[in-house]
Amino acid sequence: MEKLIIKPTKSTPEIIFDPEKNILSIKGESYPENSFDFYNPIFEWLENYINNLDIETEVIFNFDISYLNTSSTKSIMFILDILEEAYNKNKNVKINWYYDEDNEFSYEIAENFMEDLTIPFTLIKK
Repeated sequence: MEKLIIKPTKSTPEIIFDPEKNILSIKGESYPENSFDFYNPIFEWLENYINNLDIETEVIFNFDISYLNTSSTKSIMFILDILEEAYNKNKNVKINWYYDEDNEFSYEIAENFMEDLTIPFTLIKK
């Protein structure tokens, strides 16, 4: 499976999904004009990757997001739902959420996401 790399823009985050290292990351701000158009290929890649993942393989998903608009929040929730479903099927998936202590938004949104998940979810101060 090919890496998925999307370079960041002013309104979209950097995406680096590396299937060889089993490290997936989203970093930056996300407020694209059309969130679904931006995130749809990410959803497709992720679902394909997860469906072909061995149970023994550990996957780390790193979120380092400083800002999300409402539609991007829904897209991140959908990604988290994909990861949660994989975890519930005994896939070895873990989430690291990086936050800046000066940015309350990043910490609070992570806490809100954590409430609905059983997947291992670690908050990490940058």
